[in-house]
Amino acid sequence: MPTTATKTAHDWNDAELAHRIADGDKSAFEQMMRRHNRALYRTARSILKDDAEAEDALQDAYLLAFRNMGKYRGESSLSTWLTRIVVNEAIARSRKSNRRAEVIQLAGDGESPGALEHAMAHETDESNTGQPERAAMRADARRLLEQKIDELPAAFRTVFVLRALEEMSVEETAACLGIPEATVRTRFFRARSMLRESLSREFDYALEGAFGFDGERCDRIVARTLARLAGQ
Repeated sequence: MPTTATKTAHDWNDAELAHRIADGDKSAFEQMMRRHNRALYRTARSILKDDAEAEDALQDAYLLAFRNMGKYRGESSLSTWLTRIVVNEAIARSRKSNRRAEVIQLAGDGESPGALEHAMAHETDESNTGQPERAAMRADARRLLEQKIDELPAAFRTVFVLRALEEMSVEETAACLGIPEATVRTRFFRARSMLRESLSREFDYALEGAFGFDGERCDRIVARTLARLAGQ
């Protein structure tokens, strides 16, 4: 176990990072960002539904966190504290830009994991697998899944991302979003149901068009059969 004197930035725990960042340590700040980047980006992306907007919101949230790190008291985990900042920044950005007609309400009681994380993992390296077709299919499946998650209502979408993709507990999700645990459970259940139904419809549509036959193939088979019959 490394001693404090020999620890590198990678070894620092969240409390040490927060203390060093409050003192203006840029290397600690960089390590904090790298440690929490994916989860916080996904959180912002779940609210804004736009890659570039989510990146901008996350950068603004990081700067706000850096300036206010001295106010972090460790009453919640650093990830929870950061997530709250990102959520607030993303909501403010969404409302300010008026880019969507739907008003985002993450708080309140209104009704409106790991397997999906695996499904949305980095695409398989085609040079390693030697199966570019399979890699392309996985990429298409990932894009479809992302699209369907984007189509979830805002409040459900953010709960789903935190619970299913980031595998946060009910308690952690409730703390991040400032909503009751019962609301987290209900929204997560509804989000999974809506996503499952939406993906099922896409599968049904795909089945209808599988092994397409009408048109050129139909005409070709008929013509060839008649030609063979005429030659008998």
